Amino acid sequence: MIRYLVLIVSFIFSACANAQADLLPLMPWPQSVVQQHGQLQLGNKWLIAIDARKNGEINAALKRIVKRVELQTGQKIQWKLVGTDKANVIIKANQVAPISDFIKDWDESYQLTISTNTVTLSANQSLGVLRGLETLLQLIGNQHQSIQLPLVSIQDQPRFKWRGLLLDTSRHFFSVNTIKRQIDAMAAAKYNIFHWHLTDDQGWRFESKKYPKLHKLASDGEYYSRKQIREIVSYARERGIQVLPEIDVPGHASAIAVAYPELMSAPGPYAMEYRWGVHKPLLNPANEKVYEFVDGLVEEVTELFPFEYLHIGGDEVDPEHWNTNPDIQAFMKANGLKDSRALHAYFNQRVQKILQRHQRKMIGWDEIQHKDLPKDILIHSWRGPDGVSDAVSHGFQAILSTGYYLDQPQYASYHYRNDPIPPAPVVVDNISAQDAINSWRFEMPRKRGKPVTGSFSLIGEGKNARALVDFTGKSRREAKLHSYDEESAIFSLDTWMGPAQFNVTFSDKKVPASVKGLSKERTILEGTILVGNAPYSISGEKITNNPSLQKNTDFENLDKKNNGKNPLKNSAQKRLPKTEPVAHLSAENEALILGGEAALWVEIVDEHSIDLRLWPRAFVVAERLWSARSLQDESTLYVRMDKVANWAEKSVGLLHNSQQQAALKKLVSDSANATEIMSLATFIQTLEPAHYYHRQHEKSANESYSKADPLNRLVDALPAENENLRQFNLRLEQWLKNPQDDENYHQLREQFSVWSDAGIKLLPLVKDRSQWQSLAEKVQKVSQWGILLLDRRLQGALITENEQEEVKKLLINAQKIDQEIIVATAYSVEKILYSFTRP
Repeated sequence: MIRYLVLIVSFIFSACANAQADLLPLMPWPQSVVQQHGQLQLGNKWLIAIDARKNGEINAALKRIVKRVELQTGQKIQWKLVGTDKANVIIKANQVAPISDFIKDWDESYQLTISTNTVTLSANQSLGVLRGLETLLQLIGNQHQSIQLPLVSIQDQPRFKWRGLLLDTSRHFFSVNTIKRQIDAMAAAKYNIFHWHLTDDQGWRFESKKYPKLHKLASDGEYYSRKQIREIVSYARERGIQVLPEIDVPGHASAIAVAYPELMSAPGPYAMEYRWGVHKPLLNPANEKVYEFVDGLVEEVTELFPFEYLHIGGDEVDPEHWNTNPDIQAFMKANGLKDSRALHAYFNQRVQKILQRHQRKMIGWDEIQHKDLPKDILIHSWRGPDGVSDAVSHGFQAILSTGYYLDQPQYASYHYRNDPIPPAPVVVDNISAQDAINSWRFEMPRKRGKPVTGSFSLIGEGKNARALVDFTGKSRREAKLHSYDEESAIFSLDTWMGPAQFNVTFSDKKVPASVKGLSKERTILEGTILVGNAPYSISGEKITNNPSLQKNTDFENLDKKNNGKNPLKNSAQKRLPKTEPVAHLSAENEALILGGEAALWVEIVDEHSIDLRLWPRAFVVAERLWSARSLQDESTLYVRMDKVANWAEKSVGLLHNSQQQAALKKLVSDSANATEIMSLATFIQTLEPAHYYHRQHEKSANESYSKADPLNRLVDALPAENENLRQFNLRLEQWLKNPQDDENYHQLREQFSVWSDAGIKLLPLVKDRSQWQSLAEKVQKVSQWGILLLDRRLQGALITENEQEEVKKLLINAQKIDQEIIVATAYSVEKILYSFTRP
């Protein structure tokens, strides 16, 4: 019975997907696809010709491919090598060798042609053959009766050289088999770099011969032996993937502090760190033994990892221990280092020279960038597009990870819109003199970390109005303005936190002034910023009030006084708040952007949920890094992602579905009957995990925010994106445009009814899980209001002010984070509610 937990497919899915049923199930999408009518009946007898001087590597790849075809189709493939004239599968490669240790040598291009008689795969390097074979496997799909292929001609190569996936094995340890499974999936998605985050505050994860205390004292016995590391590196290289090790210095060094406290900037004592976050221990840049330590580690790492780059981390350096150590302060003074930033740069310069001696290039996070470091270092940006812009505008190469953090529950469409090439600076000089510009300062408190602050400006009126947002420390971005009047505004944009929608109201209130005993009337703002799917409160005040310059302005006399020159030419810029400068990148600058990396940090991920968190969204990031920038259609993205996810489950052995099944099974009692199990499966169709870092913030506020926090709750069984609900919302949007569409109305109403019943039927299950009670009640009430509003909307009837207030109060409560979960159907009902009051 448990299979029903995740195998229930909403009836609303098929209607939206059928229109694109013939779309080829490819991801990443190739650069050029030309499809013809007809099919090749390939069958299960493959006569393969290999046109290459050496074919050992291709032979090994073919053996793996045949096994995967058998997993996909259930058919036993009979294959043998023959001459070209007898073959129905021809593979041509000019060069056959494992993936090079140097990026400049990589050629991943390939050509795949399927005619009525033959499959022909051609590539310059065997690396391209590996990529083309993955495309062929996707075209084969999960056929069962016979293997038929579409007639197609594909010309393909990656858009970016660097397409990585980071796995953090320090915070939670993962078995070798689990890592190999992720590497198999990476190869299927055409990633080429496995970024292995091996060290951090919470654990040292590789065996060191020179410094054995690291893995003996700072790993809890969970580390990778040198043999295992070589095994994984070899496994990845066979699949066209290089392994990039990360050894984090000088910060994130609590594990080093446990093993070798004499290398640190403060005396300790130190114990194993199980809390998440940024911690104090730092290596001591004034101690020469630190550089001997780094040199010894680099020597060991280069023995194990042949890739030309080594990641040094270098992020989130809290300088407290540097600032309070007298010896370090004296060292800084003696070497003319004016502050901790200069000391950090000094440390990185020393480390870079060590890497250079060992024939390795440095890559590190944003914080390592410094004018005194050579331009061959690579900046890995977690700070976002501005970090990439800053790096390449100063001549450094860069890659992007912001927007690709897959440990954060986010919609696949958000990752898809995020591109390694930063958006161009916002242009404001086209604002006319008659446009009013009004700006507000805002603050958005969070449960962990500093508040998010900034300002926004609303320009003009009506349909031509614009919204500009200036987050503190970020460059200006233009938002999509949904509605705007004197009392309120709604606008949205993609941010480093995820999609963000501002819902604000304006009012004049008396607030305390700086002069004691007096009060001053100011225009303040209140409301929320919906970050992903969870709202944050926002407050602030108006900082500019610039009415139209057209009013009361004598342009004719101004022109005379200024000899015909327009004195208001740059007035728009001057009337806006100051913003962070951002470079306008040239083609030469953009060429320095090598690509990007998806990242899986694992505070809320473990061995039992890794596939559920990573896949299938990692295919989406892979496509953004491989495919053409012009590929932007989100509807076809979801259709292909669903097909590829089902394919990868069989072909690669991904466990995203089975991990969810196992997690849900643990949540119900062994005596649960079929009705109760079905109720839980239906119930979770209404829920989403809180997006961005909302979950981590909740744990930080309410728990220990550490490894001690359990990962076996309802939220841990939810996928990042609720596909059933996404399909429901697509149908809802169609119906709101045409409320007389009888079929959509009945489908939507029936789905709300099913969800409402699930909330009722779930109540017996929550006797031993009282924490579910509030969620079940919210789901039931939200669904019932959904039915009522649908009926009123269809009938053309109105809702009373009291009813509006009642449902708004319910929806606001349902949209709040509850056990790290959002009752996401509340936003669906909200759309119906607003259709009564908004055009």
